[in-house]
Amino acid sequence: MPDFQYRKSSYSNPDRECVEIATNIPTTVAIRDSKHPTGPSLHVTPSTWRAFQESLASDLGLV
Repeated sequence: MPDFQYRKSSYSNPDRECVEIATNIPTTVAIRDSKHPTGPSLHVTPSTWRAFQESLASDLGLV
């Protein structure tokens, strides 16, 4: 399995739980719960991740 390098959003409180993502593998975006760093993670393609982000931005009126 690839060595994913997870990070939290800069908007997150560093002492609180959050969703973390890893984008260091060109073909995969990995997503996990920071409360359970050794637990399961969700893997999606970069294009799926972009579509998800664009959908959220649209729903929030940010675009």
